[in-house]
Amino acid sequence: MLIVGDSPYWTRRLLSKHLQVLGLQPGDAVMVHAALRSAGPILGGPDTLIGALLDVLGPEGTLLCYVNWEQQYEDAIDETGRLPETLKADIPPFDPAASRASRDHGAFAEFVRTTPGAYRSRNPGASVAAIGARAAWFTADHPLDYGYGPGSPFDKLVVANGKVLMVGAPLDTISLLHHSEHLAQLPNKRIRRMEVPLRFGNHVEWRMIEEFDTVDPVVNELADDYFGTIVEEFLLTKGGQQGMIGSASSVLLSAPAVVSFAVQWLEQRYR
Repeated sequence: MLIVGDSPYWTRRLLSKHLQVLGLQPGDAVMVHAALRSAGPILGGPDTLIGALLDVLGPEGTLLCYVNWEQQYEDAIDETGRLPETLKADIPPFDPAASRASRDHGAFAEFVRTTPGAYRSRNPGASVAAIGARAAWFTADHPLDYGYGPGSPFDKLVVANGKVLMVGAPLDTISLLHHSEHLAQLPNKRIRRMEVPLRFGNHVEWRMIEEFDTVDPVVNELADDYFGTIVEEFLLTKGGQQGMIGSASSVLLSAPAVVSFAVQWLEQRYR
């Protein structure tokens, strides 16, 4: 930590060293969840952490972040996923180039989304932003239905032998495990449908989007925070790199390994 007067700061150079020690390597594709407050005072704020990540990843690497969007109308949908017609005219449509990242994901997601050169996928609820060599590939052709399944950025992260980095973020917030929920062969998985306004150029199209439920556990028997349990058991039995990024306790995981482990974990208990 750099001490300036009486104030301590984490710098881009120091954060880069922490990332390297944790195991991030040039050319990696990594999906990052970051709780910035836990990382401590960063000189330059979120942009400094993004810069440190890109420094370590190098020109062949790719930084990804789950960003979702600020729809804020879920409570108005009926049991079929439809909205009152009187409300539709007042709902801003999803625009990949302009719609804010969900505030539930903290400031880091919006900073990644708005970094020059960032790409963003077109599925609203499963939206992912990416920066780097393969950003266009990761975000292209994101299916609107079942946006955590085949062809999604989450699926591509597994195909690319990518990684997941949790910088002080709770382990139950690892969004990649929604891909495991999609893949797991389980009875009675909850399905959620919702009308969404999508902007295409100068016109708006309303589309009913269908997805396995990501708001509540995908099957009844699961605890609300079961993602955290899966990751904790993975770390105990399969390993993973743990260390500090700034002041934040952090974890670096293999995307294919944790997805495979989660699918097996779910099917052994609930198939």
